[in-house]
Formats: sequence, C-alpha cells, structure tokens
Amino acid sequence: MITIALDAMGGDLPLEIVHASEVIAMDESPVTAFRKKKDSSVHVAARLVKSGDADGFVSAGNTGAVMAAAHFILGTLPSVDRPALAAPFPTTRGGVSVMLDVGANVDSKPAHLEQFAIMGEIYHRVIFGTRRPKVGLLSIGEEEMKGNELTREAHNRMKHMPLNFVGNIEGRHVFAGDADVIVCDGFIGNVALKISEGLVEHIATTLKEALNSTLASQVGYVFARKAFANFKKKLDYSEYGGAPLLGVRGITIIGHGRSNANAIKNAIRVAAELSRAKLNEKIEQELSEVGVGAKR
Repeated sequence: MITIALDAMGGDLPLEIVHASEVIAMDESPVTAFRKKKDSSVHVAARLVKSGDADGFVSAGNTGAVMAAAHFILGTLPSVDRPALAAPFPTTRGGVSVMLDVGANVDSKPAHLEQFAIMGEIYHRVIFGTRRPKVGLLSIGEEEMKGNELTREAHNRMKHMPLNFVGNIEGRHVFAGDADVIVCDGFIGNVALKISEGLVEHIATTLKEALNSTLASQVGYVFARKAFANFKKKLDYSEYGGAPLLGVRGITIIGHGRSNANAIKNAIRVAAELSRAKLNEKIEQELSEVGVGAKR
C-alpha cells in the first residue's frame, strides 16, 4: 500500500521505508504493548532517532505508547525532570498560544512547572517567531494568592525567573492571547484541551446547521459559507500538526488520533523546524543556566 502510494506520487521521493512488523492498537494498554511489541512502528521509530539515523519521529497512534517510547528509549535531556506535551491554541488576536503540559504528567511539582515554562517559551520563539513570549500560569483567578498549593508556589517561583511572566490567567483567557505560553500540570491541561476540542466541534456543527437552515435561499449564503470555511480552518487542529513532547532526547511529535494528511504533513514540518532550530540544545542550555528542577 505504501509503495503504491509513493509510486503514484512519482516514485522518486528521497524516502527510506523501514519495516515494522507489529502495531500497537489505540485500545491497548500503552505500557504493556510497548514492552511486548518490540518491533512496533513506535519502537522502530524511536530507535532510529536514538541511533541518529533520524532526527525525530511523528506518530498519530497510541499516545501513551509514544510517550513510553520517548521516555524509555530516548530518555530525557540531562536538565529535564519531566517532559511535557505542548498544544497550540489559536487566539482571537490571530496568533497562537501554547499550553503545556496537556497530558504527559498527571501530577507535577512547582519545579516541573518552572521547566515547562522555559521549554514552552523556547518552543514559541522557535516555531512562532515571538521574540519575547508572554508566559502565564493557568489558575482559578488572576490574583497571585488564588489557586491551590501547586499554582501558588509555582507563581512565586516563576515571577523571579528570567521570563516575560504575566502572572495568573483564568480558563476564559486561554483563547484571548493574553499569554503566548500557558503553563499548567498535565491533568488540568488535558481536561482543558479535550473541552476545547469538544467545544470547537459543537460550535462548528451548530453554526453549519444554522447556515443551512436560515441562509440557503439568500444571496449572502455563498459568502457565509466562505466565512464558515475560514472559521473552521483557523480552529482546525490539522493546521498545527501535533503536540511536541518537549524535554526528550530527539524530536517527538504526537498527532491527533484522527489526523488527516494535512495534519501529518504539518507534524512532519514542525519536526523538521524543531530539528533545524536545535530545540533540544536550546532547552538544555537555558535550563542549565537557570538551574531549575526538582532534582536541584
């Protein structure tokens, strides 16, 4: 199937196909499958990155298995205690905010959030070209004393870091663009991500139904359809490719389980950009200079 698809595109692409005889299904236990299926595509891809034959790997498969491969085969950077998944959120200002962690860690310490802030800030600079990204801490109120023990301690630490820290932001500010980098623990981040994905689908479906039922006989229908298409494209996850797992040795991009061809293309593009920008070297250098982490 792959050979036929490549031949149809001209047959002269500079690609090498490496065989993997096993597949980790979406409904399998990530850690169990990772341990038993040593010749899965996830295993093979991670080993290629570790050996230096590849600079990074992209997967839209079992997220837990990909994170397990990145953690156990590639390992974390020397100065990183916990890797973090960074997800893009389009803003009403026309830009993109990045939230991390959105699922790599269920429980985090204040020192981990410090590292997430630095890694996210570097990622935003590299991919979106922001010279000095604004970093915010996701909490239940804007005031410094709001939040739980984790967010209060993280706020106290982050305000003394060499970052453009704008303080706490609330959930209603996620899409406003008040912060370029939004820091939170993986439990909260994953809930926020899934709610956002569901809300976007709900709005898109509701808006489409409204357009079909009220504008079908009107002259402005064509223009409304175009506006709806632009709306969907702005919020389309496939335009951003996937979420990089920051802090591991080697570029790892985790795509949505429903990724289409456009999403895979953009995930590969992001992986290439992060590799060319030497993202991991920048993360290691800046974390070493700041000296933050639970181990320190």
